[in-house]
Amino acid sequence: MFHDRIPDVFEKLPVPRSRREVWAALLPRRRRAAFRAGLSAATALADLVGILGIAALVDVAYYLSLHGGLPAVSTSGSFELAALVALFVLLTNLVREDYSVETLLTDRPHLTRVAAVWVGAWAIALVIGFATKTTQDYSRLVSLGIFVTGLPGLILVRAAMLGVVRRAVTPASASINRVHLVGYEEDITRFYANNDAEALGLRVIGTSYLRRIDPLGDDTSRRAQLSEDLDLAVSVVRFLRPDDVFVLVPWSEASDIERCIDAFLRVPAALHLRPGSVMDRFPDLKLARVGRLSGINIGRRPLSIGELFLKRCLDVSLALVALVLLAPLFLVVAVLIRLDSPGPVFFRQKRYGFNQQPFGVFKFRSMRTDGDTVFRQATRNDNRITPIGALLRRSNIDELPQLLNVLRGEMSLVGPRPHALAHDRSFENRIALYARRHNVMPGITGWAQVNGLRGETLTDLDMERRVQHDLHYIDNWSVWLDIRIMVMTVFSPRAYRNAR
Repeated sequence: MFHDRIPDVFEKLPVPRSRREVWAALLPRRRRAAFRAGLSAATALADLVGILGIAALVDVAYYLSLHGGLPAVSTSGSFELAALVALFVLLTNLVREDYSVETLLTDRPHLTRVAAVWVGAWAIALVIGFATKTTQDYSRLVSLGIFVTGLPGLILVRAAMLGVVRRAVTPASASINRVHLVGYEEDITRFYANNDAEALGLRVIGTSYLRRIDPLGDDTSRRAQLSEDLDLAVSVVRFLRPDDVFVLVPWSEASDIERCIDAFLRVPAALHLRPGSVMDRFPDLKLARVGRLSGINIGRRPLSIGELFLKRCLDVSLALVALVLLAPLFLVVAVLIRLDSPGPVFFRQKRYGFNQQPFGVFKFRSMRTDGDTVFRQATRNDNRITPIGALLRRSNIDELPQLLNVLRGEMSLVGPRPHALAHDRSFENRIALYARRHNVMPGITGWAQVNGLRGETLTDLDMERRVQHDLHYIDNWSVWLDIRIMVMTVFSPRAYRNAR
């Protein structure tokens, strides 16, 4: 067995002259945890100050331009509105752990996430204001000014804090995690080949290589050899005093892992087991407890409780506004449908929703009622489509009654489009992960539809491409993505492709 006690970076340091200097160089700072907590708190405080500061500036500018003086605190409601929005922003970021140092050091799309939280917080504030009939207490011009200027201001604040955190947490800083690696030579070599320690926010201060045990040797000698290696590794870890010890022994070596656990539980460091190559597929791997049962969680619910709340607030608020504004259009379309062909104005058909629960989807009727009880997908130049129905389908207006499904909690504004039951049963057996589309609520529009993947599916490849886009939406959901899809649904030419 051999060890890399001190990496190359430490060879450049001056040689310490006393035991105290040795410990000062190698021991973690006592205030490390407090320093990292301070960085997280500073980022949250920067968001709060940024939102309230922008609100104050907008309020002052408004009163100076219209009244020639500063606003009185007692008469200005902008501070209360900004405080409410700031509360939702901070709570959402805390739930998503966006203020943790580990999250701030990752390559996540931080600025996009800030924009999504900002829009979601305002949507919630509007819903609360509408429900409590307090929207008239705030100046609409000031509120609009805070919303428009607050987003770029908040993005600049977050970008600045990201720079501060990443400059503060460097391989040479006392706040970085100091780790020691233990494993067979090929496993440690693979770790270095596949990971950049500095990019991961780690400083590797030592490695201990275990010798491969001769498979032909007797059990006693094999156990003695591993015990010798582990005893020496424990001694090195006791001297270096790392924050974390990573055991890189493969999961297939269950008995060796058990011996490593027993050995390193004796040292004052956090102990970690490196997942195997199969588990590397899952970036959010973590230990979870269900009741009194522990397990490795490789997949979570598609949306957390906080994300579900944000999405539902956005759905309800926008659906209510849309139904009120589109009421005249609904009336005109209903009259045209009744004049065009006999039959009901609305068409309702069973679809599978969240968790494959069936529900009736509302649509404006675009086909003749010929009494055919067998479902047939609409095709190009389908003679069942009425002239008015063709116009409704090309313009996506036939989907608008599904706003009622949104209010009933059966659908969302954005999500995988629900297919007929016959299609669901057929494709579920032929396309991998097709049923995963039902892990979220279906939507009136979706990522597949705004990319032109709609209409007739002639081959399994057509449906596979649609499913791939739906799964991309599930895995990358954000409020900002929902808003982007809704805008593309109205203005993007691709959203109207293949509509018939």
